[in-house]
Amino acid sequence: DGYSNLSAYERKRLKNITENAKFFAALKLHEVSARLNQIATQRQSQVTKRRKPKKVEDETARRRSMRLLRVEPLDIPLLETPAQPGAEEYPQVPVGPLPMVPEGQAENSRWTEALLSTWMRISELKADDADRGTPDIKRYQESLSSMVLTEENIRKVVKARVCSMAIHPSESTILVAAGDKWGHIGLWNVSCRSEEGAHIFIPHSFQVNCMHFSPCNPAHLLSLSNDTLRCGDVTRAVFDEICRSEENFSSFDFLEQNASTAIVSHWDGDVAVVDRRTPGMSSELSADIGFGRTRTVHVHPVNKQYFLAAGSMNVCVFDVRYLKAKGNKPLSSLTGHTKSVASAYFSPVTGSRVVTVCADNKLRIFNSKNIQVLLIFKKQFNKIKTHENSQPKPGWAIWDPKQEHCFLVGSMAQPRQIQVFQDTGKLLHSFCNVDCLASVCSINVVHPSQNILVGGNSSGRLHVF
Repeated sequence: DGYSNLSAYERKRLKNITENAKFFAALKLHEVSARLNQIATQRQSQVTKRRKPKKVEDETARRRSMRLLRVEPLDIPLLETPAQPGAEEYPQVPVGPLPMVPEGQAENSRWTEALLSTWMRISELKADDADRGTPDIKRYQESLSSMVLTEENIRKVVKARVCSMAIHPSESTILVAAGDKWGHIGLWNVSCRSEEGAHIFIPHSFQVNCMHFSPCNPAHLLSLSNDTLRCGDVTRAVFDEICRSEENFSSFDFLEQNASTAIVSHWDGDVAVVDRRTPGMSSELSADIGFGRTRTVHVHPVNKQYFLAAGSMNVCVFDVRYLKAKGNKPLSSLTGHTKSVASAYFSPVTGSRVVTVCADNKLRIFNSKNIQVLLIFKKQFNKIKTHENSQPKPGWAIWDPKQEHCFLVGSMAQPRQIQVFQDTGKLLHSFCNVDCLASVCSINVVHPSQNILVGGNSSGRLHVF
C-alpha cells in the first residue's frame, strides 16, 4: 500500500485522518459558511443608524447660584430657567436702602400698614422709668410661675431656623422680630391675635445673626447679616444700609445709649467700630484682637468703653478706646474653656457677672470684677449651625434684663423646656408645656420690663410665654 515502512500505530493514525477528511468533505461546510456570511451581510445593511444626540451647547444653560459659588455676578445676564421647587436659594438683595415691603407684595396691604402703624405708634410712647430695682428671688420666682404658653401665642413667623430675635420695649403691645438663616426678618404683633399679625421682609441675602431695637429710638430695628448691617426705620418704611463688608459679620452691640456707634465682630476673629453718623458703608476701625474666630461681642452695661468678645476658646475683655489695627492686648481673660465658646454676656444691671456657654456642655459664671470663676456646671445643649464655615454651637444663655442674678437657656431635657438659673447654679424655674412646646428653643429673648419670654426654634416658630 506504499506505507509498509510505517508502524502499525502510524498506519492506524493515517487511516483515521483520511476517513475524517472524507467525512467533513461530505458535509460541505464551506458552502454553509458562505451562506451564513451572506445572511449576516444582508441584515447589517437593513439596520438603521442611530441619530446623534444634540450637543450640550444646544440646550438651555443650567443656572447656578453665584452666591453659593462666592463669585461676583457677571455683566452678561444668565439664561432664565424655571425655578426648581423646594430650592433654598434666594436672589441677592440689592445694595443700598430697601423699601419696607413684605415678601410677595408689590405694595403695602392694609394688614401690613396696620402692623407698621402699630410699630410706629408704640415707639412714640415713652416707657415708664419708675423704680425698676431687681426684685428679690422669691418675688421673681412667683412672676416666672405666672407666665404661661397658649396655642394662640405660637406662630411660624419666618420660614427657616431662627438665628436671632429682638423684642420691642413697649409695655402695651408685644411686638417681636425674628431673623432666619435665609436673611428674612419676620415681624409679629402678638397682641393682634389675628392671622394677619405677622409679615416677612427680606432685607438681607444671608442669615440674620443679630438684631436689636435701638435703646433710644425703638422705631429703629438694627439687623446684622454676614455681609451687611441694616437699620429698619419704620417712620420712613425703609431698611437703610449702615455698613457693608466682604468679611463675614457675626454679632454687634451698641457702644453708646444713643446707638450712634456699635462694636461689630467678624467670623474671622476681628472686630470693627461702626459710626452711623459718618457717610459711607465702611467701618471707622478694624482691629485684630488675636482671635481665630469671634462669635459674640457684648458691651458693659455701665462702663461702655469695655466690651466682651467670645470665640474659639477665648473670652476676653477689651477697652474700645485703645483699639488699634494690630497688637491689641485684652484687659483680662476669662480662662478655662476647653472647646469653642458660643456666647459670653455681662449681667444686665451692674455687669459684675459674666455667663458663658461652651461646646464642652458647661455653663460658666465669672465674677467680672476680679475675673474669678464662681461656678461651673455641666448641661446638655442643643447644637445648631450658625454659619456655613463655623462649627456647630449650642444655644445662647441670656440674662433676664429685669434680674441681675438670673439667666435663661434652652434645654434638650424632656419635656422640652427653657430653664431659668440663678448665678449660684440653682434652677429657679422651667418654662414648659407638653401640649404646646415640643421643640428645643435655642434662641430666646426676654422683655426688658414685662414678664414676657419668647423662644425660637429651628423651624421658624416662636413661642411666647
